[in-house]
Amino acid sequence: MTAQKGKDLLLRIAEGAGFTAVAGLRARQIAFNAETVDITCAESTGRWRELLAGAGVRRAAISGSGVFRDGASDARLRQVFFEGTIEAWQIVVPDFGTVTGPFQITALEYRGDHAGEVTFDIALDSGGALAFVAA
Repeated sequence: MTAQKGKDLLLRIAEGAGFTAVAGLRARQIAFNAETVDITCAESTGRWRELLAGAGVRRAAISGSGVFRDGASDARLRQVFFEGTIEAWQIVVPDFGTVTGPFQITALEYRGDHAGEVTFDIALDSGGALAFVAA
């Protein structure tokens, strides 16, 4: 895989029958995690830890920061956050694939500099099974 432009990693939220990009994200990140289930016992070979395959909880976390393109995108994210709803989201990673599934906004922060624009930070956690389609 060759190097890709960071701006090509997209975060989209469900809108009607499709997906729409979330505001003007300047930085974004997605992390996949899986917990382990330890099944080590006194009879484990050499007392090495043993894990139960496929039994842990899996999750994905997304974070990003940027500027709002317009009042509608700001209002949409605020609505989703304050209602605490779990919405369908889509994350497009260039030359990797697309991850689609339910996520909940867990943090929405605003900040502004005296001589700059208002920016925001957003964090989402997965709330169900995710689908992956390779690029």
